Amino acid sequence: MTGGNIAKRKAWVIEKHPPRPGLRALFGGRASREAFVRYWFREGPGNAVDIFFYFALKLLPTDACSGFGAWVGRFAIPRWFKTQERRVRANLKRLRPDLDDAGRDALFLTNCEAQGRLMAEYSIVCRIAATPGRIIRKGTDQIVEATRQGPVILACLHLGNWEIMGPELVSMGVVPHVNYAPPPRRGRGWIVDTVRKQGGVQLLPPGHSSMRPAVKQLKAGGVLLQFCDEGFRGKLRGPLFGRKPHLEGNLAVIARLARMTGARICPIYTLRTDKANFTFHCETPFTLPPDDGNGDRLVEDIRLINAVIEPIVHANLEQWYFLDNDIPKDKN
Repeated sequence: MTGGNIAKRKAWVIEKHPPRPGLRALFGGRASREAFVRYWFREGPGNAVDIFFYFALKLLPTDACSGFGAWVGRFAIPRWFKTQERRVRANLKRLRPDLDDAGRDALFLTNCEAQGRLMAEYSIVCRIAATPGRIIRKGTDQIVEATRQGPVILACLHLGNWEIMGPELVSMGVVPHVNYAPPPRRGRGWIVDTVRKQGGVQLLPPGHSSMRPAVKQLKAGGVLLQFCDEGFRGKLRGPLFGRKPHLEGNLAVIARLARMTGARICPIYTLRTDKANFTFHCETPFTLPPDDGNGDRLVEDIRLINAVIEPIVHANLEQWYFLDNDIPKDKN
């Protein structure tokens, strides 16, 4: 199959947060005054609340911190996030037609709890990873073995609490370079960067500018952590869930990087077993099939990667972060 009908990927550019405007901005033009008001009065309080709770929740015991998040998620999402609830219910109707209304209601509420636990646990990620018995590893020895054989792309899923994989990998002697899109809110972006740096991973520049250093690391035999499921502006890019392959997502990024560098692909994810306890999974690493030389393998590569990750997501929708994103229709 050729790639003639597949949409071309647009440049993946992450807009950087503008610099902090000082008092001088008040005496500038209209644009500078608006930037000052936006930073200090519109965005500032929300960022302050995010950082306050990040430090405040560190004072709680591990299970109490996670449990508080579960309560907030179950209470807040059905009341104040109606758009997200609508998307979740529509997705569950599409993806789980085997469930009745009561079953889908229960799965929705479980997902609300999972979202809340995840947010609260940013305060205690390293504590969870450092506590014996909190994380059970399954198949992760395959990661270490794969890194001995050459470059590796860790195709990570947004399940359970993916942030604990950073310190877990470092404790295994695997230090990945992470390619990611930072949260749009400045405070949350600072929290994510802080947590990942404390976990010992190496952060690449966000967006399109990460591609060159990512290729360099892989060609040198290094390890790249690249998320393979993705939501963007409320629209799901991956997994495909019956849609045609497209180039506007990380499935295509992983396929291209693997082709360019010969890297093996290791699908990894965590699943919450109870409260703040997890299992860290690694599926069997694989390499893409040989290229036939006509340059049309990309579509099939995307399908192959999707075929590995989609069943994992489908089986664990209650723990999936992007369940509240619309599944768009195929473009004509």
